[in-house]
Amino acid sequence: MSAVETLINETDLTDEGVSADGCHPLFRDIPSTVEFNKLRKRLLRLTRQSLDDFSMITPGERWLVGLSGGKDSYALLAVLLELKWRGLLPVDILACNLDQGQPNFPKHILPDFLNKYGIAHRIEYQDTYSIVTDKVPENQTYCALCSRLRRGNLYRVAREEGCSALVLGHHREDILETFFMNLFHGGRLASMPPKLVNDEGDLKVLRPFSYVAEEDLVKFADLMQFPIIPCDLCGSQDGLQRNAMKVMLTDIEKRMPGRKETMIRALGNIRPSHMLDRNLFDFAGLMISSDK
Repeated sequence: MSAVETLINETDLTDEGVSADGCHPLFRDIPSTVEFNKLRKRLLRLTRQSLDDFSMITPGERWLVGLSGGKDSYALLAVLLELKWRGLLPVDILACNLDQGQPNFPKHILPDFLNKYGIAHRIEYQDTYSIVTDKVPENQTYCALCSRLRRGNLYRVAREEGCSALVLGHHREDILETFFMNLFHGGRLASMPPKLVNDEGDLKVLRPFSYVAEEDLVKFADLMQFPIIPCDLCGSQDGLQRNAMKVMLTDIEKRMPGRKETMIRALGNIRPSHMLDRNLFDFAGLMISSDK
């Protein structure tokens, strides 16, 4: 039995999604409706499943949780803090917002939110906005360079804070969209892994929301009344390849409900012998039996 399974058995949730010892302060002012309790319980269950399936937890570690001000990162922080509150996540959590210097960025919102609930955090200022807008032509998307600069700074902060993992709020749809972008534009079968080690080999990148549906995060953020901060950089651009993948997946799900869940399961059920990658399967060594 894994460490997380042991903790789950020792401190489980009730049917209403609330344990006997209360809840994290983030959840204390939220109305106890049937809709919210079901949603909350589903997010906790799917996050725990991902943490266990991909062996993300090493007790005693310190995790840096990226907090952008969007729905996904708010929800990730809330769910991880709730799991830690219940004794299901034996790690230290430090929230980190990277202020990238976007014009009119409301600098007070995240510190006010984090201080209100007594959440350990670090606000890091690095003007990557000017670099991106200077280096990338107006008719091209900012995402690739923006992401590299943001990730590099978060790695640095993680090292400075003694963290062994950078934890990000990418969800099921992010993973599927990345898969189809690689398929259609990169000519390869690849996506966002739930767990990886950086090139330097000293930090893990974890995505505990790998099984979580984006629509659930939209509902959760609304019910939790998170103070959402919109992205004025890549989030403001039209015609992104990822947007096209999102539209395609939404149309598939509308026509054939449940396909997204099937696709995310398929990414964990790969048969190399039924693909065309000679590096993954020894087709040259595949021979018929000489005994027949």
